[in-house]
Amino acid sequence: MKLVWSPEQASKAYLDTIKSCKIFRESSVAEMISAMAAGWDAKMIVETWSKGGVMTTSIGLAVANHVTGGRHICVVPDEISRTEYISAMEHAGMSPEVVVGEPEEAMEGLIGIDFLVVDCRRNDFGRILGVAKLGHRGAVLICKNASSRVESDFRWRSVLDGKSRIVRSVFLPVGKGLDIAHVGATVSGGGKGGKTANRWIRHFDRDTGEEFVIRK
Repeated sequence: MKLVWSPEQASKAYLDTIKSCKIFRESSVAEMISAMAAGWDAKMIVETWSKGGVMTTSIGLAVANHVTGGRHICVVPDEISRTEYISAMEHAGMSPEVVVGEPEEAMEGLIGIDFLVVDCRRNDFGRILGVAKLGHRGAVLICKNASSRVESDFRWRSVLDGKSRIVRSVFLPVGKGLDIAHVGATVSGGGKGGKTANRWIRHFDRDTGEEFVIRK
């Protein structure tokens, strides 16, 4: 299986996000991310947020989740952030799931993530990417506010630690910068030692964009 793009869902999420975020300024990032999540038919959408953060991205992801019919979970660092986030989202008429804790603890039960948005202004964004349990059909990873960090300090391959194949990555000068990576299907099942990975064969078709995973 692989992520398959749905232009109809992307369009619906984009337009619905514009309506939902009309009271906010600079909602272009939310609209783009919402359209991407819906277009990829993401079933497990996870984001990070901390006290004082912008809400438009969260609203956009909630809209996309409504389109795809999956789960939308927000990971926050503490109870103060949780209270503020829930209050703001309820004011917008939305109620996603919220998980509180350090990256390793908060991400432990979130298995099969196929759309993940982290904030580069959080010091632990790299740890979150590193411990994320991505879905077997691949995933889209987004770092927002990417312009706030030094470009040379960040490498997708280093934070993913070789657990997933990077199909493609791109930096977009939207808002305060979006670093986006599309990773292929996870084949190791989260195991250690590399023995499981040796029983798999991967083939990537560059013409169709499809990745085949075959077990020996």
